Amino acid sequence: MFYYLFEGMTFPGAGLFHYVTFRSALAFVGALLFVIIFGKKMIEYLQLRQIGETIRDLNLEGQMSKKGTPTMGGVIIIGGIIIPCLLFGNLSNIYMLLMLAITLWLGFLGGMDDYIKVFKKNKDGMSPRVKIIGQVAAGLFLGLVLYCSPDVVIRENYATVNKENVEVVNYKKENVKSTQTTIPFVKNHNFDYASIFEFAGDYAQPLGWIFFVLVTIFVMTFISNGANLTDGLDGLSVGTSMIIGVALGILAYLSAHVEFASYLNIMYIPKSEELVVYLCAFVGATLGFLWYNSFPAQVFMGDTGSLMLGGVIAAVAMIIRKELLIPILCGVFIAENLSVMLQVSYFKYTKKKYGEGRRIFLMSPLHHHFQKKGMPEAKIVARFWIVGLLLAVITVLTLKVR
Repeated sequence: MFYYLFEGMTFPGAGLFHYVTFRSALAFVGALLFVIIFGKKMIEYLQLRQIGETIRDLNLEGQMSKKGTPTMGGVIIIGGIIIPCLLFGNLSNIYMLLMLAITLWLGFLGGMDDYIKVFKKNKDGMSPRVKIIGQVAAGLFLGLVLYCSPDVVIRENYATVNKENVEVVNYKKENVKSTQTTIPFVKNHNFDYASIFEFAGDYAQPLGWIFFVLVTIFVMTFISNGANLTDGLDGLSVGTSMIIGVALGILAYLSAHVEFASYLNIMYIPKSEELVVYLCAFVGATLGFLWYNSFPAQVFMGDTGSLMLGGVIAAVAMIIRKELLIPILCGVFIAENLSVMLQVSYFKYTKKKYGEGRRIFLMSPLHHHFQKKGMPEAKIVARFWIVGLLLAVITVLTLKVR
């Protein structure tokens, strides 16, 4: 709103609203204050309506004390993201519109799951198949927009060596539609999905786009579920998401500025600077929610928040073509997801082979394994945050380490 309100005005300070750094700072502060101020009122409302968490007795220390804690707090995070973006974002930007749409859709999907659990008294919530379909739909929507929209383009980079034997990065003159992405730890680290299908001749590029859309669907579904599974201890999922959001904000800022992109020899993505505004609101909202969700939690985000957090993280990574960095950046989410997959698969395998199911972990997801070993909840969360921070630093360093 303010971006358009001050457009064309000449009084001192009016031009600040056209600087992405200024609007990003306002989005961060606005999101943080919104969540802290209105979060308290929302928690009181949830308590009044008795919208509390249903807890299964898994014989974990301190678990049953969480019973009745208000849930569906993800609504607070969503409000903390959407409102600052509407106030300080450029709403004609394709990437901003995309992220707002995905935020609302995944928040709605998770909200329906929480609604079934809380109001319908069905502890299993939404059918896993329906939930997966909803996540796939979000990934398909994102992939098709990135494929079809004429506003989604990149500027291809190429390196040459000058007479002084110094590498110089240049960019092609025109913006193009491309299926290129970034490969970490490789010197000339652009990779085109279409190159996988070179054998198909003229059909290589269309097949490359189909593959790109499939990758988008897989990444969004996998990371969204990973964030959902990580949301089992106070502050764990939201704190990890905040760290990832900071790293993605740095990557988006570098990708949106041709000078920085040239220095790092990465592809330049025009107009992606609005992702920085979105991510600053994202980080502010998650930090604000941590005010109430840190141990001992006063509110849980529920699937309303966790499905959305993982989904938007994956969406930003796809937009800035850094999805191959996700195994590093989202290592905590991936470990949580894989721990469940391995546990279930191994249990079924051993039950079929030996007649008795066996387990790899004491309990899954992974954070519950450490709880079973007797580690205090607050220490598990802090250590997972430290690992997440280390992975975020490594992710950013991959731009130079190659």
